[in-house]
Amino acid sequence: MLEKVEEKAVVHFLGRFTEYPFLVRFGSHDYRMGEGNPVFTVDFKKTIPASRLLTSTSLALGEAYMDGDLEVDGDLYEALDHFLGQIGKFSMDENALKKLIHTSTSKKNQEKEVTSHYDLGNDFYKLWLDETMSYSCAYFRNEQDTLYEAQVNKVDYILKKLYLKKDMTLLDIGCGWGFLLIEAAKKYGIKGTGITLSREQYNEFKQRIQKEGLEDRLEVLLMDYRDLPKSGRKFDRVVSVGMAEHVGRENYHLFIDCVNECLKDGGLFLLHFISGLKEYPGDPWIKKYIFPGGMIPSLREMISCMADDNFHTLDVEDLRLHYNKTLLCWEENYRNHIDEVKEMFDDKFVRMWELYLASCAAAFHNGVVDIHQVLASKGVNNSLPMTRWY
Repeated sequence: MLEKVEEKAVVHFLGRFTEYPFLVRFGSHDYRMGEGNPVFTVDFKKTIPASRLLTSTSLALGEAYMDGDLEVDGDLYEALDHFLGQIGKFSMDENALKKLIHTSTSKKNQEKEVTSHYDLGNDFYKLWLDETMSYSCAYFRNEQDTLYEAQVNKVDYILKKLYLKKDMTLLDIGCGWGFLLIEAAKKYGIKGTGITLSREQYNEFKQRIQKEGLEDRLEVLLMDYRDLPKSGRKFDRVVSVGMAEHVGRENYHLFIDCVNECLKDGGLFLLHFISGLKEYPGDPWIKKYIFPGGMIPSLREMISCMADDNFHTLDVEDLRLHYNKTLLCWEENYRNHIDEVKEMFDDKFVRMWELYLASCAAAFHNGVVDIHQVLASKGVNNSLPMTRWY
């Protein structure tokens, strides 16, 4: 009797997502949602208490999928695209989730949060990223570009925006596995420094520097961005790709202050980050399982922080649909190597990561999140070309 009551409560809750037709299945019972032929079926192997759906829709459904209590008959991305297109109908009790949503921004805790994601193992990331090991939005200059070509395009695009000259110094905050700095050194002859909190990335980047014979041009450091000012070093250019999302809302100003401290007057700063249309505390499932402590800035708050430090915004570009396509490429690569992933991790992790890639692709497709590249100068710089397309 209790299971039947809970089943009806779940069906009633999911009845709010009716913009496109789908089925909800409990055993032999099918419930039709929306008008028309169902595109997919949400098959519950076990009921979910409606109270969990009300506390956090994404956490309740996400955990059910991870545990195998919920299956999607049909394309997972299409189903998530359907639900995330109606994300305003999700429920989230911020008071009940306060400890999950708002975590400490101390150096020790943020290092722990960052390494929990990026130190899963280089062998794992090599399975589904491209050869550049770029774990950020690619740039599909042409429709037929491969993921590798699009990642090379992205780095080339960023380096052109930075207007680099030989022997300039370039700092990459959150350098990942180092492809951007390697390309900058080889193509422009810069002297580069990368900082990261991930020991896996640090070790891989060091090996890449040696393999490319760039020891006289590049270095990588295990360093928190907050330690940059006391280093006393100054750079001609600073770039940060996909790192600001780990800073935390209360530290956005501090992050920009640190960039300001280590950038020369007139120097250029390019910030590439996932953004929100408005300020939002983040998704509970993503924060619990994928990016602990992650916080997505809005474009306006980052621009405001930069203006307070006398950064003049030169260019802002949205790459949202490029990230949708990037994530779909990663999802396909992941599925193509699923047997190898299963040798590394348990079934719960395998399903979790599949859900992560597909849900993020759907989030970008629906504008739940955006991605922006912002180019700014420290103070006024009148030496740059006047057109955007330099």
